[in-house]
Amino acid sequence: MYRHFIAPARGFTQFSHGLIRHPRLNSDAVRILTWQLSLPEGAKESLSRTAERAGIGGCAFTRAKRQLLAEGFLHERRTQVTGGRWTTQQLISNQPLNEAEAAKLMGRAPGTVIVVAASAPGPRNPAVGDPTGPLADGSPMQDRVGDTSYRPPEGEEPEAESDAPRTGEPPADDPVLGEPVADEVEPGRAAPDVRAEACALIGALPLLSPALRHIPPAMTDELTRLAAACLAAGHTSADIHAHLLRGLPRNGTPVYKPGGLVRYLLLHVPPAAPASPPPPPGPRLSARLADARECESGRHVQPMLFRPSGDEILCPSCTTTAEPQPHHDLLDA
Repeated sequence: MYRHFIAPARGFTQFSHGLIRHPRLNSDAVRILTWQLSLPEGAKESLSRTAERAGIGGCAFTRAKRQLLAEGFLHERRTQVTGGRWTTQQLISNQPLNEAEAAKLMGRAPGTVIVVAASAPGPRNPAVGDPTGPLADGSPMQDRVGDTSYRPPEGEEPEAESDAPRTGEPPADDPVLGEPVADEVEPGRAAPDVRAEACALIGALPLLSPALRHIPPAMTDELTRLAAACLAAGHTSADIHAHLLRGLPRNGTPVYKPGGLVRYLLLHVPPAAPASPPPPPGPRLSARLADARECESGRHVQPMLFRPSGDEILCPSCTTTAEPQPHHDLLDA
């Protein structure tokens, strides 16, 4: 390895070998440090400007600055200047300094050989006109389309709703489950209860299947009315969810219009099964003992069940015992 060195006659800066060969400073940190120390006295160039001129990127500059701070070659402090503004002072030194030494050097009068790059906020141009506060009332004027929370102007009465169905709503006599779509309520249930249950049923559809996660919000009211009609017809939420799951495509087929599919399925829910009669009072027997009968002989310590072949009331053992025995004298004759 050959080395050739020519001492510069002017425009040079002396650095120690320990600074250039520092084991914990990467090449970007050494370049920023030597660049700053080579600036003339009184220069106000910041570290970020030096990194920009040296072609060092943002992440590399942040890493290099962190290393300089950790090794004591760089110190920063924020001070308040005239007018209540804050400025950041940066101290670069060719030897590591502790906090006390750095504070003592930054507190000196100007003229020191240490390079201090200070950045202060520039003058601000005030906006044209007097300052005004934010508006505390009113709202932006918009076209009032659909249901809004705007109240009618004073002196104007709201229009009464007509009996004709609104646009986009099914007529009152549309068949659903073989019954008209009306606000019919199950006996013993109030209309708000059915409405709340229908809202919860439609709100749980995204959790029911991933294919139902993108139902348009504008269809929520229509689907809620259809679900309420199904509930009023005697169906339960579990029955309706099971019907919707059965109607979804299989084998991973995508659903491009989930809202339309749910509306179609709600319009074609099969009729609700009639309610089964309540069981008779008394102890319930299992299916295996449905045709069994209790022996009425009174000879058993515990109830004796048997399956009769006809209308007998005694078990086979009691029937055999109750039969009359033949006389021996008749047999002998």
